[in-house]
Amino acid sequence: MKLFPNTVNGVVKALEDIFDNNQYADKVIERVLKSNPKWGARDRAFIAESVYEIVRWKRLIQYLSPGEDYYKWFGTFWTLQERTLPDWKEFKGIDKQKISKKKEKITQRALLQSIPDWLDQLGAEQLADKWEEELTSLNQEAEVVLRVNTIKTNKSQLKAKLEELDISTHAIKGYPDALVLQRRKNVFRTPLFKEGLFEVQDASSQMVAAALEVQPGMRVIDACAGAGGKSLHLAALMENKGRILAMDLEAWKLKNTKLRARRAGISIIETKPIESSKTIKRLHASADRLLLDVPCSGLGVLKRNPDTKWKLSPESIAKVQDIQRDILSQYPSMLKPGGILVYATCSILPSENHLQVAAFLSSPAGKSFELLEETQVLSHESGFDGFYIAKMIKKA
Repeated sequence: MKLFPNTVNGVVKALEDIFDNNQYADKVIERVLKSNPKWGARDRAFIAESVYEIVRWKRLIQYLSPGEDYYKWFGTFWTLQERTLPDWKEFKGIDKQKISKKKEKITQRALLQSIPDWLDQLGAEQLADKWEEELTSLNQEAEVVLRVNTIKTNKSQLKAKLEELDISTHAIKGYPDALVLQRRKNVFRTPLFKEGLFEVQDASSQMVAAALEVQPGMRVIDACAGAGGKSLHLAALMENKGRILAMDLEAWKLKNTKLRARRAGISIIETKPIESSKTIKRLHASADRLLLDVPCSGLGVLKRNPDTKWKLSPESIAKVQDIQRDILSQYPSMLKPGGILVYATCSILPSENHLQVAAFLSSPAGKSFELLEETQVLSHESGFDGFYIAKMIKKA
């Protein structure tokens, strides 16, 4: 594959924003790709994939080519792909044989898998013999999974329409609304996306709304809704009948929910910022179903957000666990007796998952709840994102 200066420059610019300015990789890539409308689909894919892979393997790359020169980082990454570098001054000094020999001598797992030492230690402590396989899986590129919007179409119809656009997909057993792309493509630019026939949502994430066992006509609260992905799924499962209250502490996130709902043909979602504890108290015992898709470390979604591991710290994980405990102590009061509560994270750590639920059930706030089932999805076992889902019932 031939390299071109303008696309390599695009990769370097993105890396500067991510690491020098501490910005999120997905937002940076989106902005860089918009900066040059002349780039075609192949150029855009090259930039996005290169940035994500260099971010993913940052520690290993930096060890093999010490320094903060992002052109050297790119050159080292390119060399690790068994590809030949052009004779550019930016790549001067990069020696393929030296890099290969240096890599062969690495024995430390955290370095070889390109994660911080503290994270390797934490993962080993909490996941024991499953950690190494999980880490290997999380360092692979994520597949693109679509969730069919069953309000507007069905899986076979969408699959056929995508084929007409030369986008091949396959269904996966156990995920009724999911289609997986055979090859990566920018599906957001298709007319089918603009018509609201699907959303991009990982297969593991699609399990969350399904766990609530919603029915048309119910009153449902999605209390940590964010941009509303799971609210949209719930609305489809409810056949756009009933009421969904999408709530979040960050009011700006909910604006995106309204736009997405309009595109999807959904009318039952109402957004409501959580302004104080009074917002929660006013909704006491008002919901048939309650979803707590709580803030978490995001360690289960490193495949698609590899920059997360460079932004996390032991302190930030401890802080997010405090937030989870606080949410579990207050928000379940919004559920009616006999209603179902689902607590979910995109984390693989028991300290954010099973242990949080166990502590809640033994607390005053959780004494009226009973655990029905819990599922820990690990990436190396499912092939998709790491997730945790606990389903509880509020006793009458």
